[in-house]
Amino acid sequence: MARIIIADNPLNELDIARELLPPDLDAVIARHGTPEFRTALQDAVCLVGFGDGTMDDAFYKAAPKLKLVQLLSAGYDRCDIEAARRAGVPICNNGGANSTAVAEHAMLLMLAVCRRLVWQHASVAAGRWRGNAVQDVKLFELRGRTLGIVGLGAIGKKVARMAQAFGMTVQYYDIIRLSEERADDLNVRFALLNELLKTSDIVSLHVPLSPDTKHMIGTSQLAMMKPSAYLINTCRGPVVDEKALIAALINGTIAGAGLDVFDQEPPPADNPLFTLPNVTLSAHFAGPTWDNQYSRFRNAFDNCQRVIRGEKPLWIIPELQG
Repeated sequence: MARIIIADNPLNELDIARELLPPDLDAVIARHGTPEFRTALQDAVCLVGFGDGTMDDAFYKAAPKLKLVQLLSAGYDRCDIEAARRAGVPICNNGGANSTAVAEHAMLLMLAVCRRLVWQHASVAAGRWRGNAVQDVKLFELRGRTLGIVGLGAIGKKVARMAQAFGMTVQYYDIIRLSEERADDLNVRFALLNELLKTSDIVSLHVPLSPDTKHMIGTSQLAMMKPSAYLINTCRGPVVDEKALIAALINGTIAGAGLDVFDQEPPPADNPLFTLPNVTLSAHFAGPTWDNQYSRFRNAFDNCQRVIRGEKPLWIIPELQG
């Protein structure tokens, strides 16, 4: 029976993990850094969990039998990719298990900022009904708007389909181009990044965090956007220069933003974003839903079994492919 570790985390429903665990896998559930984790690591063939900053060269040296780091998330920015490369251990993401959840959350934020949902709730709860100046309230529909998707992976594609159900026109930018046939099937059009920023009513970000994507949206990129445009970020906070975004929101460079992620998480109590009326915020909760607990663990255990059988795992992160 093959030994695996399931890294304990508050975002994981471990009863579901136990329910789905195949009988040929011997799972130890332990939190990173605990004595139980370190002991199990000596014999573990696979590690299932989220990326952790402690997974450096010493970590892999302490895990001589490790053949797979299987993430339960789509993002892998907390992983030391070079340490994994030196150890010859593949890192795999969750195979799109949370793609529906993140795509739905992106649409949720689009609707919330366009219809000023948080403001409406606060007004009603405070007894102001429609606020103090109804004539100044402007609410917008998604239908007929142009959505620009930056990063057309599994999540970006689902956002495109959902947006089209709302009657939106979709364009995308990605370093990997779709074929014309595939773009036609998805009913999306490729645009250069600057072109997309200038012509989109809403820009939704769906790229992994890497040295190439850190602060890819900064002062100059925000200045290209329409004053009536909204920015949606459900990928990783540092993809956006947060200070530049705050300035753009204050001075009216863009109309508003919907953010599930921040430069620092959790954000400090004095973060200026908390005071801005044109922002809707959530707590990096786009991905983990009750529904995808099953799909995340199902995909993870399937990949563990593939590796144990001597097969190549699915969903290896791009930096470690080949």
